[in-house]
Amino acid sequence: MCDGFTQGVGQGRIVAAMDRVIQFENVGLRYGADAEVLTDINFTLAAGGFYFLTGASGAGKTSLLKLLYLAQRPTRGVLKLFGEDVVMMHRSRLPGFRRRIGVVFQDFRLVPHLSAADNVALPLRLAGIDEKEITGPVDEMLTWVGLGDRQDALPASLSGGEQQRVAIARAVIGRPDILVADEPTGNVDAEMAKRLIGLFEALNRLGTTIVIATHDLPLIGQIDHAQMMRLDRGRLIDPTGALRFPPASGGARADRSALPLGKPQ
Repeated sequence: MCDGFTQGVGQGRIVAAMDRVIQFENVGLRYGADAEVLTDINFTLAAGGFYFLTGASGAGKTSLLKLLYLAQRPTRGVLKLFGEDVVMMHRSRLPGFRRRIGVVFQDFRLVPHLSAADNVALPLRLAGIDEKEITGPVDEMLTWVGLGDRQDALPASLSGGEQQRVAIARAVIGRPDILVADEPTGNVDAEMAKRLIGLFEALNRLGTTIVIATHDLPLIGQIDHAQMMRLDRGRLIDPTGALRFPPASGGARADRSALPLGKPQ
């Protein structure tokens, strides 16, 4: 068990399985005067849910993810996170919401002059966590992702798979309520992809809502309980209405402080 993850810095909130953490209502997005890249998007995501976002290149997946992690505001419609409308929210409140969202970028976006450990520690430092409370959890998190012996390495000296694991460790170190990942297995082999999806599933068992954009169909098949979100030319395909009006489901997620995590094999 990785005590730094299950008991350390940034202990997450425990939420009921059907709490609505994300709601899109008639959301549209356009860049400048161009045509909308997302049109009439409606869905509700539950706390502790696991979702795969699919669609052809150019369907709008990256744009939708940008809305989810608050890098972009919609042109129209209502977007609620944790029950609050972020479209009308004052900019001064957005950083607090962003700290509840972990992001794994397709191109990693590690800070090149910072070591692996310092990249992972960055969210905690930005959140004002005391330095003496950072070292232990960062050490344990890097060990958990199999990089305990590469803590001092700069990104340029790491392989693509190693950089991806540093990026994931950075995204989850604060135990976010939502994790958004854009093609997280696009730069790794099948064995590493299986390992990474195991990390996401472990985090999901602790109650985090997971949204992964991917073209990797075998990857999708590894998570039995995941729901599919498919974009087609900027529109969400939801023929049954299950994404807009998810069925009720009783029970609560497991206590994050009590559920152990295994290390990658």
